[in-house]
Amino acid sequence: MKDQKKMRVWWVPRLRMVGLFCLSILIIAQIKLWPPLIFIFSSSSSSSSSSDHLSLRLSLSSDNFSQSPTNQLPPEEARGDIKPDRLEWPSSQPRIATQIHCDRTSGRYDFCSISGSTVLDPTTYTFYVLGPEGSKRPNIVEMIKPSPRKFDKFLMPRVKNITIISSSESPPCQVQHNVPALVFSLAGYIKNFWHAFNDGFVPLFITVNTVFPNGEDFVIVLTEGPDWWAPRYADILKVFTKQPIITLKSETITHCFPSAHIGLISHGFMGINQTLIPNSKTYMHFRDVFREAYEGHHSHSQTLISMKNPTSRRPRLLFASRKGATTRAMVNKREAMRVMKEVGFDVVVFEPNMKTSLRESYALVSSSHAMIGVHGAALTHSVFLKPASVLMQIVPIGLEWAARAFFGRPAKGIKLEYMEYKIEPQESSLADKYGKDSLMVRDPLALQKGGWPPELMNIYLLDQNVTLDLVRFRRYLEEGYKKAKMFMHTQGNGIRL
Repeated sequence: MKDQKKMRVWWVPRLRMVGLFCLSILIIAQIKLWPPLIFIFSSSSSSSSSSDHLSLRLSLSSDNFSQSPTNQLPPEEARGDIKPDRLEWPSSQPRIATQIHCDRTSGRYDFCSISGSTVLDPTTYTFYVLGPEGSKRPNIVEMIKPSPRKFDKFLMPRVKNITIISSSESPPCQVQHNVPALVFSLAGYIKNFWHAFNDGFVPLFITVNTVFPNGEDFVIVLTEGPDWWAPRYADILKVFTKQPIITLKSETITHCFPSAHIGLISHGFMGINQTLIPNSKTYMHFRDVFREAYEGHHSHSQTLISMKNPTSRRPRLLFASRKGATTRAMVNKREAMRVMKEVGFDVVVFEPNMKTSLRESYALVSSSHAMIGVHGAALTHSVFLKPASVLMQIVPIGLEWAARAFFGRPAKGIKLEYMEYKIEPQESSLADKYGKDSLMVRDPLALQKGGWPPELMNIYLLDQNVTLDLVRFRRYLEEGYKKAKMFMHTQGNGIRL
C-alpha cells in the first residue's frame, strides 16, 4: 500500500511537467499557425456560399458534376455555389478575394461583383481577375448562374454558368471598355410579355439603380437569350445604356472592363421596393423608362393624342381579349363587350402579339382611360397607362394572389385606379369539372397553403375558362366607368404627351 502511494506521489509531479510541456508546445504552435487560420476563416467569411463548412475540392473538372437520373444538376451547381480550394490559395490571395464579392442570401437571385479590372473570355464564359505572380494554377473563386429565377428548379439547371477565376495570367485584352459590365441571362420564358418584364426589365431597373445609383453608364452583356430580344426592345434598352450590347454566344474575342456585376436583383414578382434601392426609385420612375423610350424623342411631344373619336364624350376602354387563347378565355366575350358599350365605354379590342409594335402599343394604351381583361400576360401593358386611369382585372378562381402580385402591385405603384372582378364558382368552368362545392372551387386558398405546385397551378391557370354573370359584371363596369369618366374629365378628350 505504501509502495503504491509512493508511486502515485512520484508520477503526479512528472505528469504535471509533461502537461505543462505539451501546453507550451501548443501555445507556440498556435502562435505560428494563427495567421494562416485567420486567412482561412476570413476567406471563408468573405465567400457568399450558404454552406456552413469549408469545402476542399481537389478537382473542379466538369466530370465531377454528372447529371442525376432526374436530369437535374447537383444542388450546389444549380445554385452556382461551387467554392474554391481555399487551402491551396497563395498567402497573398485575400487581396484578390476582396475584389470579388458574391451575395447568395436571396432565394430569387445570386449576385457577384468584381471591383477591379477583369478580362472576359466569351468562349468559356469566364471572367479573369489577375492574381499574384507565381501562382501555379488558376483558382476558381465563384461560379454563378445570372438569372433572377434562382427558385425555378426546372429552369436553373439550363442556365449557363459564369465563372470567375483569380489567376496570375489571363487571356490578352482585345477590346477595352471604359465602363463596367452588367452580365445577365435571358434563358427561360422571356417570349411571354409578362416574363419579359418580371424576369427582365423590372430586375434590370432595380439592378441598375442599385449598382449605378448616380446614372453611371455600363455595358450589357447577355450570356444567353433569343436573337430578337435586343432589336425588339432597343428603344427601352437605350434608356438604360447607350453602349452596344454584347451577346456572348456571338463573340469570340476577349473584352476588358474596369469592373463587372453579374446577375439581376429581384424584389419578388413584379416588385420594386424603393427602401432597398440606394436612390429610392419607385414604380413611377419605372414607368418613366417607357415614357422616355417612346415619347422623349418626338419633336411634337406637346401635341394631343386624340381618342378613337375626337368628339366622343365616352371614355376609351381597352379590352385585352386573349384572342385564340385556350385557357382563361371569356366564353361570352361578345355579350360582355355589348355590356361594356351599354355602360358607356368606347371599346377598343387589344390583341397584342410578338409582331405588334411596342411603340404602337404604348401609344394606344397610354391614350386610353381604362383597360380590362382576364388575368394574363397582355395586362402587363397596363404599366403604360397614365396615373389615375383605370385597370380592371378579371380574376379566375385560384389566381387571387397571382392577380395581386402580378398586376395589382404594379397598378398601385403607378397610381392607377385598380379594380378586381373576382370570378365566382358558377362563372368558372372548374365548377363543371369538379363541382361548385368542391374544395378546388370553393376554397382554393386552403389548397394553396402548402405552396403552388405545378399540378395545382396548371389547373387554375391552364384548365379554366370563365363565363361572366352579365348582371353582376354590369354593376362592376358601372363603377369602373365612373372612375374612367372622372379621369377623362381631368385629362380632356386627349392625353397630353
